[in-house]
Amino acid sequence: MLKTRTLTAAVLLAVFGSALFLLAQPGWIAFCTALLGAAAWEWGGLASLAPPGRFIYSSLLVLLFVAIPQLAGAYAPAWVYTAAGVFWVVLAPLWMSRSSPVGGTPLLLAVGVLALVPAFAALIELRAGHPWLLLAVLGTAWISDSAAYLVGRRFGRRKLAPSISPGKTWEGVAGALVAVAVYALAWVALGAPDNRWLGGPLAIPALAAVLLALAVVGIIGDLFESLIKRQAGVKDSGNLLPGHGGILDRIDAPVAMLPLAVLAFMR
Repeated sequence: MLKTRTLTAAVLLAVFGSALFLLAQPGWIAFCTALLGAAAWEWGGLASLAPPGRFIYSSLLVLLFVAIPQLAGAYAPAWVYTAAGVFWVVLAPLWMSRSSPVGGTPLLLAVGVLALVPAFAALIELRAGHPWLLLAVLGTAWISDSAAYLVGRRFGRRKLAPSISPGKTWEGVAGALVAVAVYALAWVALGAPDNRWLGGPLAIPALAAVLLALAVVGIIGDLFESLIKRQAGVKDSGNLLPGHGGILDRIDAPVAMLPLAVLAFMR
């Protein structure tokens, strides 16, 4: 299993990196559109849709994703990212704190629109700002997730959300935040893609605060997808990625982080 996971991760990194740095903007948009379609297909499955319904749902999300920039001009308007941010910062934690299911297929499908479309719109806008900016933001999710797993496995005692994801611990969260804080320092030392964060004595604290906030939101996204999977009675969102599960299993944290990253770095 470890060999399969490692090989799949290497292929994913190579494909994503090649698309990020080599594709022209139309090609990048097409790449993100295909990923959105696959993620929406899996979300429809978690909402108990049959294959015809899943196809319709994923097609509608793709059409909405393509239409929003055309209607608004260039990129999604700020309110799209703000609405997603409110969901991840307020509504998703409220649902999880009450351990209440995201009741009913229509509501879960609506949540999927709010979760997925702004996140993939953010992929387009952040990459247009600078490919390294997008990679640095995604690096926050990867470092946070890896540190939480390693620290939680070694030192974890107190469960973070045992009814949702029994493997996650508060010690893992602490390890993730320390790792992200170090990452913020390294980002500044190497030259952050957005010079706004380098303009004064508060540059490092400000950048660290933003990345730590994004890491926390990423943990919320991870937990929320676990809640939906538990509600659907499945371990993984799909089986497209050998050893990893589905697309949603790999992007649960970035989906929550990316809209807020646009508001922090681009607006």
